[in-house]
Amino acid sequence: MAVPITTREYHLPKMDFADDLTIRTKTIEPPSANEVLVKIHAVSLQHRDLMVATGTYFANCVNDLVPCSDMAGEVVAIGGDVKGWKKGDRVCANFITEHLYGDLDPNIQQTFPPHHLSYEEASTLPCAAVTAYNALLGPVPIKAGDHILVLGTGGVSIFALQFALASGAIVIVTSSSDDKLKTATKLGANHVINYKQTPNWDEEVLKITNGVGVDHVIEVGGDGTLAKSMKSARYGGHVQLVSFLAQKNVGVEISPIAVWKSITLRGVQIGSVAQFKDMDRLISANPEKTRPIVDKVFPFEEAKQAYLYLNSQAHVGKVVIKVSKDQWSSIYVDYI
Repeated sequence: MAVPITTREYHLPKMDFADDLTIRTKTIEPPSANEVLVKIHAVSLQHRDLMVATGTYFANCVNDLVPCSDMAGEVVAIGGDVKGWKKGDRVCANFITEHLYGDLDPNIQQTFPPHHLSYEEASTLPCAAVTAYNALLGPVPIKAGDHILVLGTGGVSIFALQFALASGAIVIVTSSSDDKLKTATKLGANHVINYKQTPNWDEEVLKITNGVGVDHVIEVGGDGTLAKSMKSARYGGHVQLVSFLAQKNVGVEISPIAVWKSITLRGVQIGSVAQFKDMDRLISANPEKTRPIVDKVFPFEEAKQAYLYLNSQAHVGKVVIKVSKDQWSSIYVDYI
């Protein structure tokens, strides 16, 4: 297959939400000695992508950027000094490309997705899946029989549900939608709580666990839910802070609850390439329990609609944009 001379890419000139997404044509150059050229087949969206598009992301973003971070694609050309990669390899991007093992490392590396996943499914792994894996199977791995509380049914939350069940844990899922909770139940959730119907859901969690509390909480709400998450945890439990979708700036008093219950609060910044590979093994060993839940796939030309659908919060799992058809979108990846 010949490599074309041009590719298409979206830009965000003004960061004025989805209406600002603009397609441009770019010339494709041959990869340098330490690069591989990847044809992108699919991209999955994160809540972070909405924040970047609206200029509300907490980190500084360059002007006129090319949005999104999570992709699955195919190596179509390699530089002369590249080893360990070949044309035709299926690859995923690691969210923090410098993060190989443990603490951040200066080298850069890509990852191979499990063979049984489609490109659309594989594109969901780099951020949401690795975050869920790091939260549950990172420094303090969950054990069979542990109780896990998962807030919501978005990308990270659904992967957390799947990985916890594959590890033999007992999972409690919260949502404001009965339909989404039905989906969680079909996926294997042991208990579900509609937090609109049960505002004091932390008390319900304690009832389910006979007053003990859960071993791990997947906390995605931020200060709007953090206090209840800590109250839901057992003595010596772990609250994994992975997002902040319910920010209310209410000034949560972390110290009293955390100290009284000896709770560990841990921020989870995605994960390393080593964790990505470990996660791939878990997915490959449990192909049905851990298959990514793709709610909807949009064609490349309908990226704006994909953003709007993600923003509507009607989805369960992941929203994906199918990039590759007859046209090209590509990236260059340094290999050191």
